[in-house]
Formats: sequence, structure tokens, C-alpha cells
Amino acid sequence: MPADGAAPALSMADMRQRVAAAGLHGQPWDGPQSGPAGALGKSVAIISDDLRNGGILGVAQGIQEAAGVLKWHVKVFDAGGTPAGRQKATADALTMRPDGLILVGPDTRAIQPLLAPFVNQGTPMVGWHVSSAPGPVANSPVAMNVSTNPLEVARITAMAAVTLSNGRAGVVIFTDSGYAIATAKANAMAEVIRACQTCKLLEIRDVAIARNAELMPAVTRELLARYGGQWTHALAVNDIYFDFAVPELIKVGQPGRKISLLSAGDGSASAFMRIQAKTFQTGTVAEPLNLHGWQLVDELNRLFMHQPVSGYVPPVHLVTSDNIAFDGGPRLQYDPDNGYRHVYRRIWKQ
Repeated sequence: MPADGAAPALSMADMRQRVAAAGLHGQPWDGPQSGPAGALGKSVAIISDDLRNGGILGVAQGIQEAAGVLKWHVKVFDAGGTPAGRQKATADALTMRPDGLILVGPDTRAIQPLLAPFVNQGTPMVGWHVSSAPGPVANSPVAMNVSTNPLEVARITAMAAVTLSNGRAGVVIFTDSGYAIATAKANAMAEVIRACQTCKLLEIRDVAIARNAELMPAVTRELLARYGGQWTHALAVNDIYFDFAVPELIKVGQPGRKISLLSAGDGSASAFMRIQAKTFQTGTVAEPLNLHGWQLVDELNRLFMHQPVSGYVPPVHLVTSDNIAFDGGPRLQYDPDNGYRHVYRRIWKQ
């Protein structure tokens, strides 16, 4: 299926096959096998858009783990999910005069003017979820946006809702229009639901991720009152929406009926706990957050050594109660059992 543009409508059998393939566990490593040796002792600034976001936190931890292998000095600057926070985090990172810069989460559209001083200093930079597609970011100094294919993530999430409901899903989609990647995922999910003639897309609700704790309880109550039994499935661009929706769903305590929650990222610890306990959330298309941290370090190392980025895009993985016992699930994360740490150490000659 193409990474951009409209996806062709699939039959129910095709969707079941795609969803089943995304749920396979223990898949072998399909990423880079070669590259430059590690550049040791570099200083790297990490600008994290909001460490309250489990995906961003997981990636930052993966970066620190991988950077430790290369004896890099890394420092994390947390923007707190606000424009003022991004400005301060970027200014503080600039005073460090780092050898390299890693952006974790901020949309390049929002942060691009703040990157000019780093460009002037010739600072190589890579990012995670900074654009709506993996790979080099057009018209930007970011050499590589590390991500799974967000449209594929979104489509698998929506296909899971369609197949689990046998084509009878009544869907609300939660997104944040402040992020290009979130908008792209919401549109891709909506496309799949609309293509299902017996499903119903009730609403796409725009709720700022940074304000989830404040907004989602009331939003959830409002949607329950508006749609009642029509609302059978909630899809979201991030698990964090469900952290604050589930308490409201529990309070309502609808006998004999539960809204099924599926997320198109990022595979937070709380999402894993809900899936394990079979408490509303039935799936998350989890990002391999720690692996992404290692990949960011590898991509930046390639830039340090004046080599092109690998451009690796990991495959999509749907976590459900059927496969949560594998690939890091017992540790409440998606961490593929494919030996990626060993591969990157071998590439770096460490």
C-alpha cells in the first residue's frame, strides 16, 4: 500500500489478513546491517516536545541508552508541549553548543524558525515524529524523521476496529491538529472507516494532547451523552487520550456494553496495562520507542561521519491481548525481540 495518497478500499478478508500480519510477534530484524563506526564522545542536545507523553519519554530513554554505548554526553531539554516551552528549550539547547541535535516530538512547522542558529553553526540534526512521513524532512534541516509509517499505523488501527466489530463500528476519532503527523493519521483512519459501508464515523474530535488531562473527561461525557449506544469504538492518534477517557467510561458503567479503544500510537505503559487487564483498550499500534532511540543515535552518527542516513522504517506492529506476552510486553512496552541492540553495536564496532 502506498505511503501517501488515498489507500484502496480492502475487503473484510483482506483487512483481517493485514491485521493478523501486524499482530505477528518475534519478527526478525529487517533494518541496516552496515554503517560507519561510532564517533565517540560527542555532545548531543535532545529537545523533547513534552516528556509527559509516554512515546516521547520512551524515545528519550532509548536515545540515552544508545548514546551511553558511544560515550556521548546527552542533555534533555523539555518543552512541556507549549510554544513558549519550545522557545526556551531551544534557546537552552543552543547554549550547550552541541555537536548534534535530536528533536523528539515537535512538529518542524512549529519549531523551524528556532532551528536557524543550529543551522548557522552547522549542527546536524535528526528527529522523531517531527513530520507526517518518515525520512528526510523537505524544506527543513532535519536529515531524518524516524518513525514507523504513520499512515500504515493509522490504517491498521482502523482496520482492527472494522474487523473486530464485523463491520459494524461506530467510531469517534481523537486527534490534535497542532501536529501534522496527528492530522495525517486521523485522516487515514477516517478514510478506512468511511470505506466500510456498514460502519459509521460519528465524529473526528480535535483535542490538544498537551491539554488531555484537562479536557478529555468532559469531552468523553459529552460524546457519551450525544451518541449513546451508537458509539462502539474510539480511535486515537496517541494512547494518552484514553488515560483520561477510561475513568469516565468506568463511572458510566454501561451494563453489557463496552466501548473498544484502539490507538494509532505510541504504545504507552498505561495502554499495555489496559490491554493486559482487558479494560476497554483492545489494541495499540505501538511504536518501538527504544529501538527508535537507538536508530536516532545511529542516524546522527552517520551524519557525524559524513555518510547518508539509513532511512530505515520499522514495520507496523499491533499489540493486543493475544500477543502482549511477547516483544517486551511483560515490561509494558513494545521492544522487538529482534536483536537490534546487538546489530547497532556491531555496526558501531562497540
